[in-house]
Amino acid sequence: MSEGFEPVDLLHPGLVHHIVNTLGWSGLRPLQEESITPLLNGSDAVLLAPTAGGKTEAASFPLLSRMEQARWSGTSILYVCPLKALLNNLLPRLETYTSWLGRTAALWHGDVPTSRRKRILRERPDVLLTTPESLEAMLVSANVDHQTFFSGLRAIVVDEVHAFAGDDRGWHLLAVLERLERVVGRPVQRVGLSATVGNPEELLKWLQGSGAGKRPAQVVAPHLREETPVLPPSGDVQLDYVGSLANAATVIAALHKGEKRLVFCESRKQVEELGASLRAKGVTTFLSHASLSADERRRSEEAFAEARDCVIVSTSTLELGIDVGDLDRVVQIDAPGTVASFLQRLGRTGRRPGSVRNCLFLTTDEAGLLSATALLSLWGRGWVEPVTAPPEPRHIAAQQILALCLQEHRVGDSLWPEWWGGLGPFGPAAAPIIGHLLSEGYLDRDGDMLFVGAEAEKRFGHRNFMDLTAVFTAAPEFTVLSGRTEIGSTDPALLTDQVVGPRRLLLAGRSWQVTYIDWSRRRCFVEPADGGGRARWGGLGLPHGSSHALTRAAREVLLGATPPVTLTRRAESALEQARERNAELVHPGGSLIVRGGRDTNIRWWTWAGYRANATLAASLGSVTDPMQRPTATHLRLREDITLEEWTKAKAEAADQLCLPVVDPKALSGLKFSTALPPRLAEATLAARLADLEGAAAILQESTRFTWLAT
Repeated sequence: MSEGFEPVDLLHPGLVHHIVNTLGWSGLRPLQEESITPLLNGSDAVLLAPTAGGKTEAASFPLLSRMEQARWSGTSILYVCPLKALLNNLLPRLETYTSWLGRTAALWHGDVPTSRRKRILRERPDVLLTTPESLEAMLVSANVDHQTFFSGLRAIVVDEVHAFAGDDRGWHLLAVLERLERVVGRPVQRVGLSATVGNPEELLKWLQGSGAGKRPAQVVAPHLREETPVLPPSGDVQLDYVGSLANAATVIAALHKGEKRLVFCESRKQVEELGASLRAKGVTTFLSHASLSADERRRSEEAFAEARDCVIVSTSTLELGIDVGDLDRVVQIDAPGTVASFLQRLGRTGRRPGSVRNCLFLTTDEAGLLSATALLSLWGRGWVEPVTAPPEPRHIAAQQILALCLQEHRVGDSLWPEWWGGLGPFGPAAAPIIGHLLSEGYLDRDGDMLFVGAEAEKRFGHRNFMDLTAVFTAAPEFTVLSGRTEIGSTDPALLTDQVVGPRRLLLAGRSWQVTYIDWSRRRCFVEPADGGGRARWGGLGLPHGSSHALTRAAREVLLGATPPVTLTRRAESALEQARERNAELVHPGGSLIVRGGRDTNIRWWTWAGYRANATLAASLGSVTDPMQRPTATHLRLREDITLEEWTKAKAEAADQLCLPVVDPKALSGLKFSTALPPRLAEATLAARLADLEGAAAILQESTRFTWLAT
């Protein structure tokens, strides 16, 4: 390159003009500069930066320049997000950037009216913002000529790619992208945008799918080159112990008056109860969680964005990059499940010049205090979880085979693997699934052609197979309406539990009295009430415990480790009490088997995390209590165990670990499990319950036996 050459000079001049004159930027951020060359060259990439690091522009500026320079036509860029709200938030920005080049952007998801979709099909936008589920719905829809519509596709941007990669929506997304590439007949450039993760190279390889190792690829992450992690001063992250959710409301109401605060809770029930308590104390409070209607959430988020002295209480729905205006402070009730989630939440603050990122942890019990302290200890070391795709997604392979037959109407019985380019779970390994789908009537055969069978129509054919494009099982909730206004949804148990007096719900931070329940249509009609409402939501699927890393960090905290943050006197005192109370359950030399003390059981205190303990329970079946449910911290052993039996069982388990035993009821949370042979469905779930590495690490530690006075 010639002297004085800058990467920005490679961008289209029209874009550069508006970056300088319309946005008023004096230059680009490091991520935005370093993304230009690889993206203009057509490389696949993962662009990493903390929240609000300019990732959208880092991807869109080079791709829009390439679009103009190469004269791409039709819908040539897809922008895929995990949340519809995030897409709604991004649309105005991308409409602005595309308009600078005389191009267009449009939005397509489940809330977009039919009239607008028809216009999109007629006047194909250059950039289409969508979700993976809506993308697949377009592929299988009889109203969309997908061969024509996607014929100009050249690049796909996957925003919050780490949020996809860690669960089944990621496998679904990869499979849909492989089918898209076959539809357009060429490789499509893949660009992932991510917050900091522990394994960016592996994340990029995952995103490339069948193209891994075949196409050029690059991780762009300038902030990772810094010698030490960029952590705020310890005073900007504080840890307090308040003892209850009611006390947390008192602290939030008293502190930081005049500021805009975002409070994260770990359950919808907590959001509702805290929101109601704050309103009762006169605090202007808004709520956001998945069981509130889209209109209710939007009203809350818009009002919060425009207000000043107020609080919005949310689950993880506001963790991703949805703009709710300038925040002064983030408050965390207890602790999120991962360091990555904490980084996302911390990154919502400190966006104004002169402000710093901050977070106040308010812990409500000993478990919350330990979890928060453990998480902050890991964060203090600069540690972030690796993002790992769930193993053996056989149920997603079954869903994809059915969706492909719906898309193409008929597929050759030996040609179907080609649609996924040899991508592991969806290639030849899925052949046994084809056999099961045929035998159970999900697929039918005409000669050497496969097509959707009667059983698939019966189970997934409602609303034009809409149920087939969603890879999760949703909880069976009732819609709650006040007049014609939808408030949200609630667990049906609240409508069937016996109550004395009127039945009242807590939803959107307000109490409602139930006036009528339409059982057949799953609707509940309510009117405002003065108080007394209850909130409750159940969950489907597996029990969730702390990870191996977080549980081990909690053990280290009990042994004396302290995170590099400010602890209030209450937190210091509560932490010291927790250490004294649990001193007999931890030892620096390894795990402990404890008999006596608080109960009559023999417990093996592994501090290994739920999945590792489930693996250990299955692997040491001869000495563990068969009636127990493993926890993150310990396992229950047989009361008559001897030292010789223990030594033998531990040695045998170290040679060959077993997968956890699966409760058949848990399969209900694995959507499309009914389209698998039962043994394959159970094997899928068992693989996901296991932590072989964590279990092996515990077996290698020494184990001490302790008999306590009762």
